[in-house]
Amino acid sequence: MFGFTHFRGRPYLCSEAFGIAWGLPDRLTCFWGSTSIFMVTIDLLYWRDIKQTGVVFGSCLLLLLSLTQFSVVSVVAYLALAALSATISFRIYKSVLQAVQKTDEGHPFKAYLELEITLSQEQIQKYTDCLQFYVNNTLKELRRLFLVQDLVDSLKFAVLMWLLTYVGALFNGLTLLLMAVVSMFTLPVVYVKHQAQIDQYLGLVRTHINAVVANILASQRYTEQNK
Repeated sequence: MFGFTHFRGRPYLCSEAFGIAWGLPDRLTCFWGSTSIFMVTIDLLYWRDIKQTGVVFGSCLLLLLSLTQFSVVSVVAYLALAALSATISFRIYKSVLQAVQKTDEGHPFKAYLELEITLSQEQIQKYTDCLQFYVNNTLKELRRLFLVQDLVDSLKFAVLMWLLTYVGALFNGLTLLLMAVVSMFTLPVVYVKHQAQIDQYLGLVRTHINAVVANILASQRYTEQNK
């Protein structure tokens, strides 16, 4: 079931099973680097700062919509040209302004040019270890599912793959990514506002799925007993 998890006095949406299994949000700090980055991301998804979230959401949406109309190469090239046009224009403007005012403020991007952006050996090792951890766990889980270590889990996985065949027939990868981004920025807020109704419907769906799985297991046990 879905519910809230509280961190630093704030409620956050998560699955109870997900929270127990993965230790949210501490487990995610492996890739996020620090809990503060994780919290900033959560605040964006929950629209804590409407202006900031609007800028991020709008930029992601514009980028994905551009990719639906143009190739990746064209989008990257246009973005690079736009960024270069802005920085070159600003550099020329500041140079002319300093010449007219006869000041020597130096390079307008000096602070950013001196900013340290290299990854240390410790950071590279940390992210490599994290990647290895998740890749190994993913491979073990896939082996468990495909070799039917647990029949119920394998059946659930089969149902999910069957549903994805219909999803793949209706949407391409880019459309799914666009829908995922829109969902990330809308579903948490919708859930918070309509938690009771959503939990009720999710409970009905979960009950129905459990009943189907129970019938399958009962049929399997009956078949084995009559052999």
